[in-house]
Amino acid sequence: MAARYRLGVDIGGTFTDVMVADEAGAVVATLKTPSVPGAPEEAIFTALRELRRADIATEDVALFVHGTTLGVNTLIERNGATTGLLVTRGLRDVLEIRRLRLENTTDFYGDKPLPLVPRDLVEEIDERLLSDGSVYRPLDPDQVRAAVRRLIAEGVTALAVCFMHAYKNPAHERQVRDLIRAEYPTLFVCASADLWPQQREYERCLVAVMNAYIGRRMAGYFRNLEAGAVTRGLRAQVLSTKSNGGVMSAARAADEPVQTLLSGPASGVIGAAHVARLAGAPGIVTVDMGGTSADVSVVVDGRAAYSTENQVGDFPVIMPAVDVSSIGAGGGSIAWLDAAGILKVGPRSAGADPGPACYGRGGTHPTVTDAYVHLGIIAPDRFLGGQMPLDPALAAAALADLGKGINLGSREIAQAILDVATSNMYAQFTPLMARKGVDPRDFTLLAYGGAGPTHAFLLAKEVGIGKVLIPPLPGTLCALGCIVADLRNDFVHTLYRSDHQTSDAALEEAFATLEGQGRQWLAEESAHEIPLESSFVLYSADMRYEGQAFEIEVAVPGEARGDRAAIARRFHEAYHAIFGVSDPRAPVTFVNLRASVVGVTAKVTRLQPPARRSAVPAAQTRSVFIDGQLRDATVVQRASLAPDGWVVGPAVLEQYDTTTFVPPGYRVRADAFGNLVGEAV
Repeated sequence: MAARYRLGVDIGGTFTDVMVADEAGAVVATLKTPSVPGAPEEAIFTALRELRRADIATEDVALFVHGTTLGVNTLIERNGATTGLLVTRGLRDVLEIRRLRLENTTDFYGDKPLPLVPRDLVEEIDERLLSDGSVYRPLDPDQVRAAVRRLIAEGVTALAVCFMHAYKNPAHERQVRDLIRAEYPTLFVCASADLWPQQREYERCLVAVMNAYIGRRMAGYFRNLEAGAVTRGLRAQVLSTKSNGGVMSAARAADEPVQTLLSGPASGVIGAAHVARLAGAPGIVTVDMGGTSADVSVVVDGRAAYSTENQVGDFPVIMPAVDVSSIGAGGGSIAWLDAAGILKVGPRSAGADPGPACYGRGGTHPTVTDAYVHLGIIAPDRFLGGQMPLDPALAAAALADLGKGINLGSREIAQAILDVATSNMYAQFTPLMARKGVDPRDFTLLAYGGAGPTHAFLLAKEVGIGKVLIPPLPGTLCALGCIVADLRNDFVHTLYRSDHQTSDAALEEAFATLEGQGRQWLAEESAHEIPLESSFVLYSADMRYEGQAFEIEVAVPGEARGDRAAIARRFHEAYHAIFGVSDPRAPVTFVNLRASVVGVTAKVTRLQPPARRSAVPAAQTRSVFIDGQLRDATVVQRASLAPDGWVVGPAVLEQYDTTTFVPPGYRVRADAFGNLVGEAV
């Protein structure tokens, strides 16, 4: 009988990461290949060819889960479909008015972001629902047809529909959606209530607009991927990761691509949380440093944190997502001098094409990776296991050229680049942890991504973190997150009632309805040959004191979902934990009720893949320029590191998917799970 494999693929801005696990939960292969920005699916096809050479037939893949940055890049780069919007009469300027919030309250010259749909492509429709969902003004289908014809004449290829109070009654939105799909089948159309039926017209409208804006491109991508995968022998259903750390079928992702916007960073955090659970680490701060950026998240007791206040480019996203924040540069971030001659690192990245100067693909700007190479931290002939040799002369030339501007030699400017990159991270890391109520000194820093282990100890040293954890496969951890992610979907119901206006029965009924929607979704998705070990539902409520303009999310135990007094007590406790004060006698408002349904999938428990062949000695030394001087650093092949054998910095630990740099003042050892555990000495 042929082996059955689980295939995880994460398409990043610079590299596409691949991981294959078998039915026994063991990693059998990992792979990194350069991404193809113009055709992301091509990197997957390249990976499938490479896996065949490693005797892993695509026909034997039983589960294929992948994540892509195509949607978020389309949104950030603003090169999506020409999108039209249908709204209730009187709400034409909903995207222009936004929330009237300043991004930077101290900047008097802040620019207002341009909406994805210009005002002349917004059509008002004479329909109206009241706040209770009852029909005040019926919908006129002929008016809808006329509005759609005008928008098509203007070049619109995608449409979003957002009517007032549709979260209470989606009938009008769905009537318009069905009419357009029947009469204009080539248009991509979506309704806000289908995507996220929550109060707040701007945010709900924006979700629909973003979905339509990226929808056509994402649908085309999924079609190309599925067709190309079939021709290459892949029989498994194509699945996509989601922003909330779950997975969904590609067919549903093509209809609701807005759910995949933050799937890449989310996959990494899910993988990191899985590693933390296996290692028994109760509290970790994750640092994902790839080619473009460095992202952080907090994981407590193996559970990722979630947020409904995420930002993608210029726009807020109200849908729940794994809470990830960008704090700095990546390995491909470009170093440059501003008008005053001050060294800067990022935010511009060299990406995969042309990439850092040392890639030899035409890049001339020095990057963080070029600094690693020139300082001796990365061995140019062993990058990606020697499969992608780097050119140290090109790195040196690019660095020397930059250093001339401030009278620094190539080594000094390379050291300065790492110092600036670390300082940038520190400047954003420290206040971010404070806002989350976390003292990072009480946590373990878990680093992954191609450059995460290379920079982790430098950041830990700056921040004052005493313990660092490097998983066995840090460079492909996002791909691991794809494999171990559960089926997960979130459902919301806007209640907007004070505790004395609602009843226990009303809360129980609303939560039961949300659970029913979740169970139905889970049954539909698990029908795509996704084996589940179990399932459960998480409940929560967005609550606030009456008169407040903001709310906090409160976890609700399943046994208390119909007990408003118990839920109110949990709100007072949560409020006091955040703000230091509370008023248990004050009335509270239930704004939104939420339910997250989770279908638990099988997990990968053995993360160490078969050892790769290497002609490199198990241990040697080489010169590394650090802290302004050349030092002899111990160079160790990570696979040869014996459990509980300490290696004292400065040291370099090499493996296929990354390089771990241990500066002076730290030491590392391998634990029973194959993780590198580092601590200050």
